[in-house]
Order: sequence, then structure tokens, then C-alpha cells
Amino acid sequence: MTSLNGRNAVVTGGGRGIGRAIALVLAAQGATVAVWDLDGAGARETADAIGEAGGKAVAVVGDAADAATVVAAAEQTHAELGPVTILVNNAGITNYVPFPDLTEETWDRMIRINLKGPFLVTRAFVADMLTVGHGRIVNISSSSAQTGGPAVSHYAASKGGVIGLTKALALEFADTGITVNNVAPSLIDTPLLREGFDPDALGATMPMKRAGRPDEIAYAVAYLASDEAGYVTGQTLSVNGGRYFV
Repeated sequence: MTSLNGRNAVVTGGGRGIGRAIALVLAAQGATVAVWDLDGAGARETADAIGEAGGKAVAVVGDAADAATVVAAAEQTHAELGPVTILVNNAGITNYVPFPDLTEETWDRMIRINLKGPFLVTRAFVADMLTVGHGRIVNISSSSAQTGGPAVSHYAASKGGVIGLTKALALEFADTGITVNNVAPSLIDTPLLREGFDPDALGATMPMKRAGRPDEIAYAVAYLASDEAGYVTGQTLSVNGGRYFV
């Protein structure tokens, strides 16, 4: 695989879990990474880890689902790095609410963060990619959008919207040098998962009998961000341990 040397990347939700793994892998392959996160300490920890490993990164604090914050964070990123040609829309939330108990407020918050967020951040950087004639946009969706599931109607709907957004943008920008794809994880062993579940017990229910690792998502993202994936666009790369077959 060719390196990502000379490429500037933004990873939203890069302060922990899957986002941190993505930022670390992109940096290891040569990209300079802007680590965006609502948690400033987490963003700085990821950026510091990249620096300690010999890479280059900056921490950017802000809410990827708030329009004014996105504008300010994009301005900071441009000032520190320059044009961005790799964007990973990873920031998101999940929770479990039975549909009869689902409130409009909970629904709106899920859609705002998981679907409006990628729209806002992509809008902030697509002009960079159009100007240079090259870009890689990778969205993080979910196997829940492919299979559905109990008590996740709001989450599955938000991530299904991410898949639809991916396909639409892929067609719109297909002749510009910009590719738009998404990675759909299933059960991944992250700090967020461990806050409420036993990953080993849940992993035993998967066809591979284990939970996935954050770096297994990160390497899938790195492929889609690479030059080798230049003829791949509008696709869902399912990294799910066999939970769902396309």
C-alpha cells in the first residue's frame, strides 16, 4: 500500500475508541491528522500518542454536529494544516431505547449527531478536495443499519441515513477525483462498549466468537483512504465478524 505522506486528514470523534485507532493508523501511514473531538483531553491524548510514535497531529476541540463549531474547527484545521483531502466522519453516539419509550428529543439528538454531523463536516472540507482534484471521504455507519435490531430504531435510522448520504455524494463527486465510502462495524471492543456490556460475552454470540478490535476498523478505513481505492466509491465495507453478508 502506498503511503499517505503529504495528505492531511480529519478524524471526528478521534479522542477514543474507533476514532482514536483510525487516527493512529492514518498517522502511521504518513498522514498529518487533525483529531477532532468534543472531549479536548481525549483529542490531545490521541494527538500526543501520534507525536510520540513519530507522526504529526493536532487536537481540535468542538462539537462536530454544531454548525458554528464546525466552521471554527475547520478554520483552525486549515490554519494549522492547510487543505484537507482525507475526512473520516466517525463521531457518533448510540443508546438503546424501546420504540414505545422513544422521545422526540432522543430521536432528534441521535439524528443531529450521527447524520447532521457528517453533513456539516463534509460540507466544511469538500471544497478543499474539489480544488486539488483529490479526496477521500469515509463515513462510519453500522451493521445495525443493515440488519435492524430491537431498541435501536433511532440509531439504525441515523446510520441508514449515513449510508444513503454516502451513495448520493459518491455519485455527485464521482468524476472529480473524490471517493465517498463507508465502513459498517458490528460489535467492536471499545471503552464505550465496556461501560455497559461485557465484550467477551457479547463476542461469543458472533459468528467469529469474539468482538472486533478498533484497529480492524481503522485498517479498513485506511484502505478506503488510499490511492489503491481510487476506483472504489459509494460502497459499504462491512467489518462485522460475519454478522451480516451483503
